[in-house]
Amino acid sequence: MSAATQRLGEQGEEIAEQWLRRRGWTILDRRWRSGRRDLDLVAGQGDLIAFVEVKARRRNEFGGPVEAVGWRKQRELCRSATCWVDRNGTPGQAYRFDVIGVWIAPGHVRVRHVADAFALPVSG
Repeated sequence: MSAATQRLGEQGEEIAEQWLRRRGWTILDRRWRSGRRDLDLVAGQGDLIAFVEVKARRRNEFGGPVEAVGWRKQRELCRSATCWVDRNGTPGQAYRFDVIGVWIAPGHVRVRHVADAFALPVSG
């Protein structure tokens, strides 16, 4: 990953964090890491915990940031969230996965929040 791409991702996470805070969310973790597992943002509102994947883009040529969270990334997010819950979860909390797309253009920022973007797979 190039330094410019990493800076764009960090900028997108900062924008998403501020956007969530303005809407009453508390940020419980930002850039949470455990070995190879990672979560961009973990946000709470009451008894609801949202694991938020942030995708930042400068252009829309290759599809939007929300569409960039494919099944492989969803699987990794589920694994990371399970690790977070094992360490930090408390009884009575509800969990979901959100995706926030951030488009950053000169003089303009647009945010798209998809709540409950996908569900944990149920294993049988």
